Amino acid sequence: MKIERTGLLKFKGQDVTVIGPDLTPGVPAPDFTVHTLDWSLFRGLADTAGKVRIIAAVPSLDTEVCDRETRHFNQEAAALGGDVAILVISTDLPFAQKRWCGAAGIDRVVTLSDHLTGEFGEKYGCLIKEIRILRRAVFVVDRNDLITYAAYMPALGVEPDYEAVLEAARVALRKE
Repeated sequence: MKIERTGLLKFKGQDVTVIGPDLTPGVPAPDFTVHTLDWSLFRGLADTAGKVRIIAAVPSLDTEVCDRETRHFNQEAAALGGDVAILVISTDLPFAQKRWCGAAGIDRVVTLSDHLTGEFGEKYGCLIKEIRILRRAVFVVDRNDLITYAAYMPALGVEPDYEAVLEAARVALRKE
């Protein structure tokens, strides 16, 4: 049975329904399947096993805040090293994501689409039922697939606390 919640978020001044539970630090991260830019299947945790993951859910790469957030994480990726995978997930079609990434010069962040099934959105409490986009949230998942950081933004246009996310990733990297 799907969990549906209201009163968490508004879109254009109206309450919307969020599908899925809010995840918290200390709980196992659910694996999920999304699509890559060429429509290949990507298993979020299985395909990044052994790495620390920063997983950012964004409404659409074609919006100012999502653009800025994805570019910021792309710049930070090099400093974090190869043991960190940064996944940015939206419900944008892979065609649109590919076009945006090419234009934006995104080369370190992996952009993924939850358009077809909404599986990630449902499992991570990010899918907005009425408009079928993701609510903005960021998670850090350690090498053992445990969530060590989770933050859901109070509004779609609010950016995450980048330093808190990056520090959580650094701490997870130091843990064995």
